[in-house]
Amino acid sequence: VRLRMGMVFQYSALFDSMSVGENVAFGLREHTDKSDAEIRSIVADKLALVGLPDAAEMMPQELSGGMKKRVGLARAIATDPAIIFYDEPSSGLDPIMTAKIDELIISMQKKLGVTSVVVTHDMASACRIADRIAMIYDGALIAVDTTERFQDIKDERVQAFFRTMHHRKEAGA
Repeated sequence: VRLRMGMVFQYSALFDSMSVGENVAFGLREHTDKSDAEIRSIVADKLALVGLPDAAEMMPQELSGGMKKRVGLARAIATDPAIIFYDEPSSGLDPIMTAKIDELIISMQKKLGVTSVVVTHDMASACRIADRIAMIYDGALIAVDTTERFQDIKDERVQAFFRTMHHRKEAGA
């Protein structure tokens, strides 16, 4: 089951001692019997897919925050998973890069036919990328609906969350 899932970690969780290409190849080397040539080809394809075709030889410390997120995504899709889990994909990014990462998530869903499960506190981002939104409160699932209908849910906890988000937006946060 684990091999059918890819994980994009909040701060990418790249191995500092490995190049970008080695990071993307990690799961393939650990969990498949593919040849070095096959792995190099897959790494090149996945890096191109996330917009980093020339980054394989770079080291993580040479990358911007957005580039690290994309390398993390390339690593997650290297094994062709059916499901990709994203942990706070917009964390640490400015609004422009957040929108680009959202577009990349949507693109991956369409191009690869994957299901994306995104954990986020960023409702604007969630509304851009989600077909359905679920809210967990105090360890329990309290609301699930389509993106369009979610903010109309009458549960006070859901409404309080939207009020908080609205006030943060007005304050420029």
